[in-house]
Formats: sequence, C-alpha cells, structure tokens
Amino acid sequence: METGTTAIDGDPLTATAVAVTGRSGGPVTLRDCARAFYRFRSPRVLAAFFVLFVAARIAVGEWSWLDLAAAALLVASQPFTEWLIHVSLLHSKPRRLGPWTIDLPTARMHRWHHREPTLLEAVLIPGSLIAGFLVPVFLVMWLLSWPWALLGASHVGVWLTLLIVSVLLTATYEWSHFLIHTPYRPRSRYYRTIWRSHRLHHFKNEHYWFGVSSDAADRVLGTNPDHRSVPKSETVKTLGVRG
Repeated sequence: METGTTAIDGDPLTATAVAVTGRSGGPVTLRDCARAFYRFRSPRVLAAFFVLFVAARIAVGEWSWLDLAAAALLVASQPFTEWLIHVSLLHSKPRRLGPWTIDLPTARMHRWHHREPTLLEAVLIPGSLIAGFLVPVFLVMWLLSWPWALLGASHVGVWLTLLIVSVLLTATYEWSHFLIHTPYRPRSRYYRTIWRSHRLHHFKNEHYWFGVSSDAADRVLGTNPDHRSVPKSETVKTLGVRG
C-alpha cells in the first residue's frame, strides 16, 4: 500500500479512516491499523529478517545468561538511540561539501513526513531504504557483540541475539509511529503519553519531543518541557529547509 491519504476532518496530523480500513464510517480499531501497517513493505521486511535471525540463533545454540544481559542492555538504551537518530539523522540539514550538497535520504524523507503528516506512506521507513538501513545495524551489533564474547558468550550467538532485539525494537518504533498517525485513539496511559508528545513535536516545536516509541530520553535529556512554555515554531513543517 503506497497511496496518498488526506487528513481527517479537523485534524491535520491524522490520516483518514478510509486510508486505514478502506471504508468510511465507524471507529478505527487496532486490528484495522495492524492490517494497514502490514500492507507496507517495511513491516514485512522486518518480519522476514526476524524469522531469519531467530532460525539462525536456534541453529547456533550456545545460549547463556549473557544473551539475556546483552538484550536487556540494548532495550534499556533504545530510547536514547531513538532520540539520537531522530536528532542527528532525521533532522539533519543539507550541507555543502565543495561543489556538492550532501542531504541524507533519511532527512529528506523526514522533512516530507513533517510537511505531510497525514500520508501514511511517509511515516514508515521506505521499502527502498529498509535494507540499506539494516546494513549499519548488522555492523554495529557485530561490534557490540565483542565485549560479550570476551566475557564468554558465543560471538556469533550474541550477535544474532542483538540482531533479533534490534529488529523487534525497529518494528516497535515503526508500529508506534504508524499508529500515532492513524485515526486510532489512545486508550492506555503509556500510548496517550507518546501520542501527545509526538503531536507536540509535529505542530508545536520540532526542537522538542523526539521520542516516538518512548519519551524516556526526552525526560532525561531535557527535551520534554511543559508545552505551555514552548513557543510555536515557524519551521515545524519545513525543519528549516526550503524546498
């Protein structure tokens, strides 16, 4: 599903119910959103890699408590990793290098998302970029697996464990972001919190509220202020980049 959508009446940040369910009328359910989510390429690619990594991890064996420790540490660091990626990659501006202009594809896509937050195809990692996105993940997880290997874990085993967790965390981010931009309304307290914070990031000020699946890093790093104390940004849709 790679088609455009328009905003729901009175809500410039939310796609229509038609975009999610293909029908008009009636509240959008979580199941409707899940079906729409899986029609995009990114979740399907992530699901395929998850199955592949789980199968490989089972084949390698050599489980230890270090696998659990490595996975727990990666989960604990996820809010800060998400924050850093959002700030440094998604909000990066074009830079001149001699006669060339360097503008990251992730940043271009994110600017499109800020300009058109009701387009569900602009929410997820594009199918054309998801494989390229995973390549540095493979390399980073390989490097992070070295200390655990020195402690006695299977190097390949803990690497695969970290890849499994990375895919799950990426899928959680994708699902959270997608759900926030659908007409589905929060019910749990946790989802209401991230739903509200992300909408403030979109319509109030793009320099705050960088967390999507978690607001923990924003709370720790000081980017989760009382919204009443934050001025409305004039560049919240363009991220300070013209065109």
